[in-house]
Amino acid sequence: MDCAALEPSLYTVKAIFILDNDGNRLLSKYYDLELYPSIKEQKNFEKNVFNKTHKADNEIAFLEGMTVVYKSSIDLFFYVVGSPQENELMLMAVLNCLFDSLSQMLRKSVEKRTLLDNMDGVFLVVDEIIDGGVILESDPQQVIEKVNYRTDDSPLSEQSVAQVLQSAKEQIKWSILK
Repeated sequence: MDCAALEPSLYTVKAIFILDNDGNRLLSKYYDLELYPSIKEQKNFEKNVFNKTHKADNEIAFLEGMTVVYKSSIDLFFYVVGSPQENELMLMAVLNCLFDSLSQMLRKSVEKRTLLDNMDGVFLVVDEIIDGGVILESDPQQVIEKVNYRTDDSPLSEQSVAQVLQSAKEQIKWSILK
């Protein structure tokens, strides 16, 4: 066995992607472009992974020399891909963080329609969890705070309007006193 292949590395995630229940790509980020350099190769890999996993009741697979952890929800499939010697628990922590963060952000409605409606936030969540293949965060609460999505029921716009009105009142008050 090659010693260089067993050296520890921060670059644990090779790819992350979300597919719909037909195997179509909704989001994908490949962090090791040598692995699948073209979009055609990436889509072929995703189709192969989907075909092997969409009916399975497992959480982990070894396909094309890669470790793949996955989870499904209603009409979505979430995948995190790592090298063959990668720790499956680390990859599963990334997957769970992604799913739980999106669940909080989408108010427990993790399905294709709401995901597509909030795609900008989905990309922010992915970028807060992984950067260049390096795991940055595995706590969904921290990810949501960093992404700054509101998880309570009070709309952000009401709070902003109240703050603006208060500030305007103070400015008017000061201009009258001068």
